[in-house]
Amino acid sequence: MLTLRGLEGLPEVQSGDDLARLLLDGMLHSGAEPADGDVVVVCHKVVSKAEGRLVELKRLRPTKIARAWAAEYGRDPREVQAVLGEARDMVRVQRGVLVTETRHGFVCANSGVDRSNVPEGHVCLLPEDPDGSARELADRLSESTETRLGVVITDTWGRPFRLGAVNVAIGIAGAPALHDYRGQPDFAGRTLQSSTMATADELAGAAGLVMGKLRRIPAVLAQGVPSHPGAEPGTGASLLRSRGEDIFR
Repeated sequence: MLTLRGLEGLPEVQSGDDLARLLLDGMLHSGAEPADGDVVVVCHKVVSKAEGRLVELKRLRPTKIARAWAAEYGRDPREVQAVLGEARDMVRVQRGVLVTETRHGFVCANSGVDRSNVPEGHVCLLPEDPDGSARELADRLSESTETRLGVVITDTWGRPFRLGAVNVAIGIAGAPALHDYRGQPDFAGRTLQSSTMATADELAGAAGLVMGKLRRIPAVLAQGVPSHPGAEPGTGASLLRSRGEDIFR
């Protein structure tokens, strides 16, 4: 049975903090006892903060295009510049929202640049390498607990055809990203043709119910995570749809 335990008691994370140590302290504070196969789900914001990915807006110098878009949509030109600085392609600009493809390959609003839960006058950027950050955390946590732990780093994204935002996996280590059911028979005996489930996103979404938006629970220990024979650990990058398969652009 899947159980989700919020890791409480973590302090406000600062640049340079040992996040793995803080997560271990959170496990101890919350009475969590990790076991092989458990997955630590961590919101990207604490990862970004520990890695020094907060940017002070007054240090940014908006370009002409950033100033123009900011004026048109009533936004801070410095924040628009932060969005452009994290983008490698512009997908859509509408009603003040800049949908971009980030340098990581993520297609999301505002390049993942976020002003919530950060000091006034700052914005938070996504980690430089979410999969690398997940690997480092997984290695540290597994070594310290003497267990085989996975890590999923999440961000909260909107969806083009659904209201509301959900947690999705942007960095993964030691846990499957996808489970492919293609070629297996369904209960009626039909062979499945296109059923590939984003298991890491499902886990991220479930953990989001525990984290909430205002609960100050930035990490969750997921225990009893369903496993599938032959499932290999995945990455956040493996969840990205290639341009050739993207029918919306």
